[in-house]
Amino acid sequence: MNKSSRRTKLTRGIFVQYILALVIFTVAFFALFAAAYWAAYWFVKQFYWQYDDPVYQFLKFVQRFLVFFLAVPFIAGWGIITYFFMSRPLRYLDEVISASESLANPTDEQIILSDKLKSVQDELNRARETSLHNAQVAKENEQRKNDLIVYLAHDLKTPLTSVIGYLTLLRDEQEISPELREKYLSISLDKAERLEELINEFFEITRFNLSNIELQYSRINLTRMLEQLVFEFQPMLNEKQLQCTLTAAPDIMLKCDVNKLQRVFDNLLRNAVFYSFEGSEISITAEQSDLSTVVRFVNHGDTIPPEKLERLFEQFFRLDPSRGTNNGGAGLGLAIAKQITELHGGSITARSENELIEFTVTIPVL
Repeated sequence: MNKSSRRTKLTRGIFVQYILALVIFTVAFFALFAAAYWAAYWFVKQFYWQYDDPVYQFLKFVQRFLVFFLAVPFIAGWGIITYFFMSRPLRYLDEVISASESLANPTDEQIILSDKLKSVQDELNRARETSLHNAQVAKENEQRKNDLIVYLAHDLKTPLTSVIGYLTLLRDEQEISPELREKYLSISLDKAERLEELINEFFEITRFNLSNIELQYSRINLTRMLEQLVFEFQPMLNEKQLQCTLTAAPDIMLKCDVNKLQRVFDNLLRNAVFYSFEGSEISITAEQSDLSTVVRFVNHGDTIPPEKLERLFEQFFRLDPSRGTNNGGAGLGLAIAKQITELHGGSITARSENELIEFTVTIPVL
């Protein structure tokens, strides 16, 4: 039952009770009046009254102003009933407002309302629990983010120190051999490239929550995109002696944001390379139906425990909790991939068993 239905049910219940109370009061009032009138009429008929008799004069007075004596208690009764039923929603409203104010700073204490507001009470308690959960998640994300910044800042020093050291040797050693010079230059270049990667991770952390991703749709050849992706990753694949196979129809056309979706597939393939066994195979398959396009990345690596599998797409979460960042980024790649995929109206899932890791991206056909 949705919120609107619950509010309507509560309002309808109060209104029905109000109308029922008015009907019962009206019937009872006129029944009592009729009984009193006939009792008075019978009483008058039993005696011979003198005109100046006080009782007779009183009865005549009541008869003359009968409408007044009827209207005053009748209107008063309606007023009392109306006040009672109109004040109930106000009391309920006061309860709800007071309980809602506590949601600004939620605690573990349950919100308790009147029995009639049981559904509202349950809704507020769910909101309280969601708020507590979100606050805890935000706190954990902030802590992970701060930890990663500290780790990255520390790791920046290592390649920077190496670059400075080797360049200083090249400057100070005048008679260094060409082979050694080439070696020092190669190491310096590797360290400088690693330094660039770490700086890019700093920018990634900074940008993630500070910008809204907007999609620029165009029609692209998905097969060609994946072929190019595999080609660009060939040096990384060769380093670990990995084989990457692509299985896809010749020309799968897809309407999407090409740059954003390329980032998704780049993150997934990079992730597969990092966590694959050396000398194993990575397979990429792409299929398209009338409703959706499905792309799967499968690699051979250590089975991911279920408790970590559920957290793969969280911000700043990394499978390897170690401090080093040589084999992993800031823990944003999969979180960003999930956000981009969902902005396309699709989904991304992961499963792992028997030393196989599979990521599945589903994008609706537009």
